[in-house]
Amino acid sequence: MTDTTDAQVDSTGPLGGVAVVTGAGAGIGAAIAAALVEHGTRVVVSDIDADAVARIAADLGPNAVAVPGDAADLAVIERMVDTARERFGPVDLYVANAGVAGGVGLESTDAQWRSALEVNVMAQVRAARLLVPEWLERGAGYFLATASAAGLLTQIGSPTYSASKHASVAFAEWLSVTYGDRGIGVSCLCPMGVNTALLHSGFSEGSPDGAIAAAAVTTAGAVLEPKDVAREVIAGIERGSFLILPHPEVLEMYRGKGADYERWLSGMRRYRRVLEQGAAAGGE
Repeated sequence: MTDTTDAQVDSTGPLGGVAVVTGAGAGIGAAIAAALVEHGTRVVVSDIDADAVARIAADLGPNAVAVPGDAADLAVIERMVDTARERFGPVDLYVANAGVAGGVGLESTDAQWRSALEVNVMAQVRAARLLVPEWLERGAGYFLATASAAGLLTQIGSPTYSASKHASVAFAEWLSVTYGDRGIGVSCLCPMGVNTALLHSGFSEGSPDGAIAAAAVTTAGAVLEPKDVAREVIAGIERGSFLILPHPEVLEMYRGKGADYERWLSGMRRYRRVLEQGAAAGGE
């Protein structure tokens, strides 16, 4: 794990306090919630899949409660925060983990663009609007945004995922720049491939771009398990790191991109051609 910033908060951080985790019905969100509970944190878990998140809360025991709903819906966000306050106390840590793939290719519809921007970006904006004023009064709070390595690099095959994850990274950067010296910690989680439903079915639209988008992730590096990502998240929060990179090679890729943008673009075009050839050969 590699990070690029100095600690923003004290060593105690928000662990052991009260957290909200969205997209917690499975995958990375469920693993982060479990890791937080193991570290003494009381959590509100939320997911649009009500049955799934109810099972997660039951498995986690008395230090977890489920609030189902759409993570981009302000009323749901308010309900999560209110439930946390009523059951456990004020929210110390908000894990904005919910995410969607959106569409693939330039033919991605307006509805797919809206979905990606709502869940991957505006859900985070709305949560921060609600919580940051309270955290400023308390002089402490922590916001963790799950973006993606695609937010630092790109997602071959999916413009909706690429653009919305770039926006997620940019919003987290802005939060840190604006409030990082006022007691508010900010982290941005940017993994590559993780063994989740989003990886295996999020881009499966029956189109060549869908297959290429999935292959671009699975062939770029190791596909980690959610619990491995959660372990890096806990370590990153403890350090107060901005970038949390379960795949440390992403940092070198990002540096290479910034050092020579034209070369990086050329390399990515070449990588796409290789993926296209592989997809064509697999379909024969």
